[in-house]
Amino acid sequence: MPGAGKTTVGRALARRLDMNFLDTDKEIIARTGVPIATIFEIEGEAGFRERESTVLSDLVQRDDLVLATGGGSILKEQNRTLLREKGTVIYLRAKLEHLWQRTHRDTSRPLLQTDNPRATLQALLDVRDPLYRETAHLVVDTGAQSISHLTNDIVMRLEQMRTHT
Repeated sequence: MPGAGKTTVGRALARRLDMNFLDTDKEIIARTGVPIATIFEIEGEAGFRERESTVLSDLVQRDDLVLATGGGSILKEQNRTLLREKGTVIYLRAKLEHLWQRTHRDTSRPLLQTDNPRATLQALLDVRDPLYRETAHLVVDTGAQSISHLTNDIVMRLEQMRTHT
């Protein structure tokens, strides 16, 4: 979800695991040379989602990579399948209140530029949460924990997953 901490936790996890970090949204911006909001304005959400799928297909082929995906990338079944098959998916689950606190001042999120962004955020959560849970190998609840605590928890749980397979 927007504001769940994908980029922040992803960077910390990559450092901890001595891996590279990439964010699909930042990769789309680098490839197109324009902000995500501009892509939404010109191509709509459907056009953006196509670009997102293309970038995702490219990036999951890399090794030693922690990848933060856009929150809506799981809307397409092909993306969910690709993520599950090519990597270990971690769902950073956050309560609506935390998501709202982290996003309500951010004007760079096109989907939240509505008359009632909090209601929009709730609607996104209602649709996406089941898809995130379906796709994830690991669900980690975020909240008031520090990035360090979350990263330690994820590393420990990843190690436990490896020893049980």
